[in-house]
Formats: sequence, C-alpha cells, structure tokens
Amino acid sequence: MNRYFETIIKLVLSPYLATQALKVRKMAKILPDPPGHRSGETGTGPTLTLMIVGDSSASGVGAPHQSLALSGQMVHVLGGSYHVKWRVMARSGATSCTVRPILKSQDPQKTDVALVVLGVNDVTSQMPLNRVLSCRAELYTMLFESWQAKRVIATGVPPIDKFPLLPNPLRWVLGLQARRFDKALAEQAGSMGVEYMPFDVPLTPEMMAEDGFHPGPNAYALLGHKMAAQIMHR
Repeated sequence: MNRYFETIIKLVLSPYLATQALKVRKMAKILPDPPGHRSGETGTGPTLTLMIVGDSSASGVGAPHQSLALSGQMVHVLGGSYHVKWRVMARSGATSCTVRPILKSQDPQKTDVALVVLGVNDVTSQMPLNRVLSCRAELYTMLFESWQAKRVIATGVPPIDKFPLLPNPLRWVLGLQARRFDKALAEQAGSMGVEYMPFDVPLTPEMMAEDGFHPGPNAYALLGHKMAAQIMHR
C-alpha cells in the first residue's frame, strides 16, 4: 500500500484513531527502566567497546533487571569472546530526533560498535518520514565522526500491528506506517555504511512485557543473542 492510500485511510479514520490513541494513553501501564548497571566491563579476550543508543527498548523497559534486558543479554554472550566495555545511552520516549542530545551530553569516546535501537516512537508520534531520515543521517554521522564508531548497527522498526496493547484499526494503521518507515530506513542505512538488522522476533504474548507494548525478557534474550551474533560475525 503506497503513501497516498495510507494518507487517505488516516484522513477517513482520523476521529476514530484519535479517540483510540487517547484511550490507550490513559489505560497503558507505565513501566519503569529496570534496575541495574547501564555501563560496565566484563569478559575476557580482545577489548570490544559497545554503545547502545536509543529508546525504552534500548533502556530495557519490560525486563525486571538490566541483566535480563537487551544490554545484559548482549554482554552475556559477547563476554564469552571479548573483554566488553559497554554503556547504555537511552531514554524512554526517545525518537530519531531527540536521541542526539543524549549523546551530546557525554564526552565522545572511540567506539567499536554503536547499536541504534529506535523507530517505534517515530511512528507513534507521527513524525514525517523525511524528518526521521534527516535526523537519522545526522545521528549516524555523529556516531561515525564524533564517536569514531567502527561499526554502526541499526535495528529495524518492530511490527507495531503485533502489539497487543493497541486496538484496531489504530494498530493496523500504525503497522502500515511502521513498514513504510522500516523500508526507507533500511535503504538509507545501506547508503551510509550502516548495518540494518530487520526486526524478525515473533511478538507472541510470551515475548511481550505485561504492558503489551514493550519486549519482555524472552524477546530481549532472542534479540540480544541475534545482535551479539551479528557483532561477532565480523
């Protein structure tokens, strides 16, 4: 379905979509960032510096502890082969445009791998795609130049139409937009030397957190192992 038909659908359904969105915001359970360290060192072997940049999923929301969140799962795997120096620089609600101030607040350090976990809030906040792409380009450039990242890996936009929290037709419409954004972001990443990892984790109920919106520990385990494998592949 192209952009034109997506726009028509939004216009026709706009009153109903707005009502559903307000209801979701009122009823959604707010989960906190999990306790635990957001930086550290672990493992033996060659040194690998890892930075995880992004939104609430990068922060591990939906897991009971950072050790069971995305960072903990990745570091656990990577620590078997590397001495991992890692940090999480993420904030709930962050978008492709609002994550850069988080990086600017820190002194840049040389980084082997920068993992970018963003996309859902770009869709739910209804940011124009051209704005998202512009902000992503600036973010990638910052990571490559200021942080001297040897590799930048970006995760794909999750299939929002699989989130249990969202009712239809809101879920369906956001899913259409998520797929369109995902395709454009993948194309951009390829043109900028960024590795793009499609989000291919099944969002079945046992994979989701209790809020029906964030990944749960099972999803983080699978995502963490996939991303660690991507890093070790090269």
